[in-house]
Amino acid sequence: MIMLQIGQVAPEFALPNQDGTTIRLSDLRGQKVILFAFPKAGTPGCNSQACEFRDEFPAISASNARVFGVSADEQIDLQSWKDAKKLPYELLSDTEHTMLSAYGAWGISVLGLIRVPVINRSYWVIDENGVLIDMQLNVGPKQSVEKALKAVQGVTAGR
Repeated sequence: MIMLQIGQVAPEFALPNQDGTTIRLSDLRGQKVILFAFPKAGTPGCNSQACEFRDEFPAISASNARVFGVSADEQIDLQSWKDAKKLPYELLSDTEHTMLSAYGAWGISVLGLIRVPVINRSYWVIDENGVLIDMQLNVGPKQSVEKALKAVQGVTAGR
């Protein structure tokens, strides 16, 4: 598996959102993108992470950034969760783990020997040109939001 590196172009993906609309990374050029991977909609850590992104959404939007949550949940489950938690951003369904695998978040290594097939809570920040500017695999729910927000604001402040 090739590991993503900051400074490289983020791998393209095309995933359905909670409504069934296909979201392509290439269609988001010209704005920053925050992607966050979560294991399962409606679980305590995922609720915390999703609601933190919801609460910081105005600051993220002010930085010309879009937020997308990604999991292996079915679209109907993502729609229910989005409605229940009043999430102002889209949730992407990667039931085949294609994007999650390409971004290094599918499967957690146990003792470096075997990979357990679960989603590794992670985040990635991609700039307006599609270049990865920040990321962390295996991150806490609150830290993913704080670090992603700092990354998009840092890009804004540097211009």
